[in-house]
Amino acid sequence: MDWTLHDDPDGADRIAARLIDTGLGEANDAAAALHEVRPLACHARDAAGQIVGGAVGRTWGACCELQQLWVTPERRRGGIGAALVRRFEALAAQRGCTVFYLETFSFQAPALYRRLGYEVAATIAGFAPGVEKHLMVRRQNSSRLAP
Repeated sequence: MDWTLHDDPDGADRIAARLIDTGLGEANDAAAALHEVRPLACHARDAAGQIVGGAVGRTWGACCELQQLWVTPERRRGGIGAALVRRFEALAAQRGCTVFYLETFSFQAPALYRRLGYEVAATIAGFAPGVEKHLMVRRQNSSRLAP
């Protein structure tokens, strides 16, 4: 057995990375109905049609994952983020989702998600000093802000 370690794979090692990715994908496809994963997005536009925020994620079965939430800096703290999450969740609920989850760093928006009814399910420390990553979950019947 020959073992190699890489900080920055190059050349033949990129081929190995693709082989690993393909192999894992095939194993996952054989074990679960990943073809049922569906993308989901919600965008907010200003009067001129420019995007000022968005929520991006996916649904699978009863679960909805919010992968990205962003609002332009000048529009933050004006309710756009909360409105995006609510609309994103509403579309997911139409697909039958009852479990909503996301990951957020402590310097991002955990307070917003708490106000929307999300609870911390796990916290990982050890990033930059004072930075934690939170896995947050909200179930359909959890309390949340009114739409």
